[in-house]
Amino acid sequence: MARKQSDYLAALLSDEEEAAPATGASQEASPSPAPAERAPRSERARGTTLLGRESALARVATGEVRQVTQLLLDPARVRVWEGNARSYAHLSEESCRELIDSIIAEGGQKVPAVVRRIEGDPEHDYEVIAGTRRHWSISWLRAHSYPDMQFVAQVAQLDDEAAFRLADLENRARKDVSDLERARNYAAALKDHYGDHMTRMAERLKLSKGWLSKMLKVAGIPDAVLAAFASPADVQLKPAYPLAQMLDDKDKAPAIRKEATRLAREQEVRRASGRPALPAADVLKALLAAPDAEQVKAEPLVVSSSRGRPLVSVQTSNRQGVTLRLHAGSGADPEEVLAAVREALDRLENEGRGLQR
Repeated sequence: MARKQSDYLAALLSDEEEAAPATGASQEASPSPAPAERAPRSERARGTTLLGRESALARVATGEVRQVTQLLLDPARVRVWEGNARSYAHLSEESCRELIDSIIAEGGQKVPAVVRRIEGDPEHDYEVIAGTRRHWSISWLRAHSYPDMQFVAQVAQLDDEAAFRLADLENRARKDVSDLERARNYAAALKDHYGDHMTRMAERLKLSKGWLSKMLKVAGIPDAVLAAFASPADVQLKPAYPLAQMLDDKDKAPAIRKEATRLAREQEVRRASGRPALPAADVLKALLAAPDAEQVKAEPLVVSSSRGRPLVSVQTSNRQGVTLRLHAGSGADPEEVLAAVREALDRLENEGRGLQR
C-alpha cells in the first residue's frame, strides 16, 4: 500500500556533508513535521522530491537512484541487507526500547526506512538499506500486541556500492553502531565494492585515508581476542588501534591471545554468576600489558637463603596481585623466610612491579 509522505531519502542524501541525519528522538532520523504543522521554508525545501535533488544525488549516488516509492510493508517480507554495518543479531528490546516507545506514542513509524526490491527470494520482496532498528522494532511490535503495525519504507533502485554509501551515511552519527561494526563493514566493502583500493574508497566516502586505515586495522582484530570483551560494542577505535598494531608483532601476539582466552573465561564465569562484566578499559589494559607480563613470568625473581638455596620466588606480578612461592628445603627459619618475602616485595617495588595498593 502506497503512502504519501515527505521524501526521507532525499533529505538524507542532501545532508551528506553533515555525514548523517540528526540523531533526534528515537526514530533514527529527524522526522518530517506533521501535516498540521507549518514547517519553516528551509525545512520545506529539504522535503522536496528526490528527483529534484540531482546535485545531492550526484555527490552520493550518482546515477544509481532512479525512482523512489513509499510503501507500507509487512516486515516479515523484508530482510536486512547484509552489507549494512549494524548487527541485526545484537539488537534487542532493551537497545530499541526508546524507538519502540516512540513508535507507539506516535501511532506508527513516522520516519521511513530505505529499501530496495529483490528477486529470487521466495520469502522476501525487499531488503533494508537504511533503517535496521526501525525494521526490528516494527517486527517486535507486531509480535507483542501490535499485529497491524506496518513497516514504512521508501523503495529506491540502488546498486551495492551506492547502497553501501547510503547506509554508511545514516550510520555515521549513530552512537549505537559501534566502531567495530563499522570497521568490519568497511573491510568487507573495501573488497566487495572498491577492489581493495583504499584511496578510492576514502574518496567515494569522503573520509580521511588515515582514519579509514585505522578502521581497517581494527577490523582485523581476531574474534578470539574480541571474546575478552563483554560486548563487541565495547571495542572503540582509538583505544583498540594500539591493540591491533601489537597483534601484528609475532613476538607479542601469542601473549595477547593467551590473556584474551583467560579473560574470555572470566567473562563467562561472571555472566553465569550474574556478576558485572569486566570493564572494557580493564580488559584492554590487561591485553596490552600481556606481552610484558609474559616476559616477567619467564624470568622469575628469586631470593636465596643464607645457605644459597632458593627460598622465595615471584611467580606472577600483575594488576591482580603478586604470587610468591616459598621453597621447601631452603634450610631457613621463619624469621629468614619473612625477611626474604620482604626483600622480594621491595625488589618488585624498585622495579616498578610492586603490589598495587
